[in-house]
Amino acid sequence: MTRIRKLFCFDYPKIKKMISYLGSDENDQFLKAIMEEPAGILNNILPLQYKFKPESYILLEGEDILGMLTAAPTDGNPYKINITRLIFKQDYYNVGKQLIEFIIAKYGAKGAHSFTVYIDKSHDELCNLFINGCGFRQCSYENLWKLENFVAANKDLAKFRHLQNSDAKAVAKLYNNELNNLYKPSMERIPQEFREPLFAGNKSYYKNRYVLENGNNLIAYLSITTVDNINFIIDISTNKGYQIDYDTLINFALAEISRRKSHFSAFLKHRQYAQNADNLEEYLHQRNLNCIQTQCVLVKDFYRPIKDTENTLKVFLFGENNVLTN
Repeated sequence: MTRIRKLFCFDYPKIKKMISYLGSDENDQFLKAIMEEPAGILNNILPLQYKFKPESYILLEGEDILGMLTAAPTDGNPYKINITRLIFKQDYYNVGKQLIEFIIAKYGAKGAHSFTVYIDKSHDELCNLFINGCGFRQCSYENLWKLENFVAANKDLAKFRHLQNSDAKAVAKLYNNELNNLYKPSMERIPQEFREPLFAGNKSYYKNRYVLENGNNLIAYLSITTVDNINFIIDISTNKGYQIDYDTLINFALAEISRRKSHFSAFLKHRQYAQNADNLEEYLHQRNLNCIQTQCVLVKDFYRPIKDTENTLKVFLFGENNVLTN
């Protein structure tokens, strides 16, 4: 008999055994991340609109754990759910489907209207599970380009200032205007998603956010995110009505990181669903930079039950936390 329940602290030994084949560093980081979640007792009892931490659920057959899935509400928009982690035994895709079905039904009943997952482009079978098995659709791709040995033609620094909550509406408009019309229904963001999270100190990542102005007009938004204080992801949105030099923006971001860390790795996020995607990619090639990660963006904008069809463990980690440095 199989059942699904929330991950508890006393599941730690079984989870540790399941992922024992991972490298020691990966093993420790993985366990630390998932075992912080059951400790969020307050988060567990809060209604969906107030949740601030990820939640993990496991599928058991008897006392054996066959799979685990982690769902995280989007900061500022808890009705937009991100599936960030999925574990199941090899070829046990029915386990993955049951966990996905459970999350969609559970959070959908609480009012969630959108489910998003980021999957490495190489995971064809996993993409097929979400698309053909669970009703997700592929919107576009997100790439990470490593800023290794970055040489800028322009050494100037943009005069950014720190983002204020009062800037959220303008930043959301800037971000949404940058999207291709085809992807706006699924990828648009609301102003609350750009506000400082209420429980920012409890997040598994640290993010600095900045805005660049020209008079009263907002012309660029920049964020720098890290989960380990070693790898930093830079994300830039620009006003298409202005000519803005990428060298200037990247120089500012790297200078901000170097103020805090002398040794680090920096990556630039390239969103292919943005109108400036082709121009940015051309610029990155001109700077002789390498794309080190490509993720498919899969979205399900409504919830409904999915059909159930169908010993090594498969572990899938999604989202911007998964940085490849090779």
